[in-house]
Amino acid sequence: MNQSRFIEELQKLNIEITDKQLKDLETYYEMLIEYNKKMNLTGITEKEQVYLKHFYDSLTIMKIIDLKEQETLCDIGTGAGFPGMVLKIFFPKLKVTLVDSLNKRVEFLKDVKKKLNLENLEIIHSRAEEFAKENIEKFDVVTARAVAHLSILLEYSLPMIKINKYFIAMKGNIKEELEESKNAIKILNSKLEKVIEFKLPIEESTRNLVKIVKISKTNIKYPRKYSEIKKKKL
Repeated sequence: MNQSRFIEELQKLNIEITDKQLKDLETYYEMLIEYNKKMNLTGITEKEQVYLKHFYDSLTIMKIIDLKEQETLCDIGTGAGFPGMVLKIFFPKLKVTLVDSLNKRVEFLKDVKKKLNLENLEIIHSRAEEFAKENIEKFDVVTARAVAHLSILLEYSLPMIKINKYFIAMKGNIKEELEESKNAIKILNSKLEKVIEFKLPIEESTRNLVKIVKISKTNIKYPRKYSEIKKKKL
């Protein structure tokens, strides 16, 4: 996806891009490639592929929720910052928290934050289930992009979400996981509000966005310890 096609596709998402945002993305890309030589941040390094599969793909969350209407967002298992860092660049008023369990990735993200001079951006080195225990009902939106099984993500995320606010999963094929997560959705006092399936431009691969709303407080025993979650999903 070249720059002109990128801008064109963002307009379809009702996202206007500024010169500064374009410049910040360019810097982000250069840093991603440079750091990737020293650590495994991404297997996708060709510029047009990064713009399509990382930058544009991160922004497709706007198909299911308008982030201009939200105040706080947490991206768990953010990796190299997708979608959270990209969302911060495009929605500067949004208070964003990025959480990852690998310190090398966290240090990379902190360097990006410093280089781009981003404010209201917190970068946390922690396991998601441990972070959740300390941040009950703190966020309007929690999201995760291709991190773990949906039922596991829900157990990590729902405790952190304010009542009547949202968890957004960004996935490839989701049908089987959704079926397997019905029990988790119920146990965690939430409900499935919407699923949007679409094709990524150019390569036409399938993407799904899943929107789940928290309807009442989550039982304080969730999330469980990772060993328990791994042993038996909800």
